[in-house]
Amino acid sequence: MTTNKIWFVTGASKGLGLTLVRKLLAQGYAVAATSRNLTELQQAVPHNPNGRFLPLHMDLSSEESVRQAIATTISTLGGLDVVVNNAGYGQVGGLEEITDQEVRQNFEVNVFGLLNVIRQATPHLRAQGSGYVFNISSVGGYTGAFPGWGIYCATKFAVAGLTESYAAEMQEFGVHATVVYPGYFRTDFLTAGSLSIPKQPIEAYQSVRDSQAQHQEQINGNQPGDPEKAVDLLIQVSETATPPLHLFLGEDAYHLAEQKMQAVQKDLRAWEAASTATAFSA
Repeated sequence: MTTNKIWFVTGASKGLGLTLVRKLLAQGYAVAATSRNLTELQQAVPHNPNGRFLPLHMDLSSEESVRQAIATTISTLGGLDVVVNNAGYGQVGGLEEITDQEVRQNFEVNVFGLLNVIRQATPHLRAQGSGYVFNISSVGGYTGAFPGWGIYCATKFAVAGLTESYAAEMQEFGVHATVVYPGYFRTDFLTAGSLSIPKQPIEAYQSVRDSQAQHQEQINGNQPGDPEKAVDLLIQVSETATPPLHLFLGEDAYHLAEQKMQAVQKDLRAWEAASTATAFSA
């Protein structure tokens, strides 16, 4: 079976991105997949069924590189229907100990690189009057109550916020957008290649060190989420006429979101009288 929909997936050489690409190709979709390491991507997906797989080298930080990747996708595969902004990495460390350079680099990839893709893909989607954009955030883009993950959470909060605005902007053009909040899935996200640690750690932050050790030594390799089931859901949602704006992936993400909502509601109720008494007097 083949389908006419054409997907563009960033960060496709490993993790959820790679799992998604393999599943899409198996189901007959045409897929353009990007990575900083083209050789790694080609080795991970060695087969090209019916010429429907287009592996591309792309530097997210270069708008010209992104422009070329989008243009090549459209000219080679014949169009563009679904964009998955999946590329990113984790930056761990207390806010005091992470350098300005480390902060900016995490935003460069997780936020500004994603925006490069949106800027280059949107004119085509808008002109054809249809399309779908998945922006992969994290449950850490909805609740930031994790010691040592402040900067990473900040990048993912940014992704969530811009996706909400983008969805509102695209509504009149028939283009949908969903911000995806994955919980813990058994990928390589917590390995050295996907997780950056501070170059100048401060010993005083024991809670940060404990969180870092827990993620790298205990959670890594034992994540409850099945990547195959996660990408199955993404594909299902992409075929839905009324897709959600917010999609939480995993039981852990779902419950963490509920806890955050309850905490916010508690604050709202406790401070309702004071918060709503700030208008000019009649």
